[in-house]
Amino acid sequence: MKTDETVRKAVFPAAGLGTRFLPATKASPKEMLPLVDKPLIQYGVEEALSSGIEEIVVITGRGKRAIEDHFDVSFELEHELRQKRKFKLLAEVERISGMVDFSYIRQRNALGLGHAILCAERAVNGDPFAVILSDDIIDSKVPATRQMMKVFKKYKDPVIAICEVDEASVSSYGIIDGVEVEEGVYQIRDLVEKPAPGAAPSNLAIIGRYILTPDIFDALRRTKPGKGGEIQLTDGLRDLMASRPLYAFKFKGTRYDAGDKLGFLKATVEYALRDKELGPAFREYLRGLKK
Repeated sequence: MKTDETVRKAVFPAAGLGTRFLPATKASPKEMLPLVDKPLIQYGVEEALSSGIEEIVVITGRGKRAIEDHFDVSFELEHELRQKRKFKLLAEVERISGMVDFSYIRQRNALGLGHAILCAERAVNGDPFAVILSDDIIDSKVPATRQMMKVFKKYKDPVIAICEVDEASVSSYGIIDGVEVEEGVYQIRDLVEKPAPGAAPSNLAIIGRYILTPDIFDALRRTKPGKGGEIQLTDGLRDLMASRPLYAFKFKGTRYDAGDKLGFLKATVEYALRDKELGPAFREYLRGLKK
């Protein structure tokens, strides 16, 4: 199947309930949790823009209005900052609202990641597209999505981001069984969702970055709901693999699981230490803590 190799759109599934962060996410979107001074979703949006994405589709749900407001113009706030001559903050606020074209689609029922992707079909309009999960923060010199685009341009088939995890963690991830076809690139033979330790085909875990082709939508429509009535993207990808190759890519960079409390805390500490203004004082504070 021939595929346009240019990826201009990114889908951000953001309709989940954020149960791992309750009660903080009872009334506030998980995607808006601040990592130092920016919400999680903004890191993903900035990665997308740095990768050449021109249009962002956010799949939202009930109680997610704060995401839309964050990337929208805030006339009152901008006026207040201008009046108080806080021009540095004003420039940052204006930059956020002028980042890129956004569209928002409501996922009425949280029926899994696969169902969220299906909601974006009309907006994708037959083009290849990236999927970025805000839970996964990736620190890299070259944006992870841009790295994946390079692989997609070469193979013209779907690309899934992977990273190595320890054996005790494999049961928390989708794991690939694949053959390495070049450094860091694997042709996938199978995808196993949350295998038991010792039964996993590898320690290469699927994380929240994908480059997908529009035929994924037909595969997802054929996918039967699993536990909790959810349509899993992994199951849709296994279906798609019957008709075309799938590739996994071990990107260069450090990934933080910010959808997990401990991972979120690790990311907060490391990003704070790298902050030019906060870093030196924060480092001294940490050194002074008693064990």
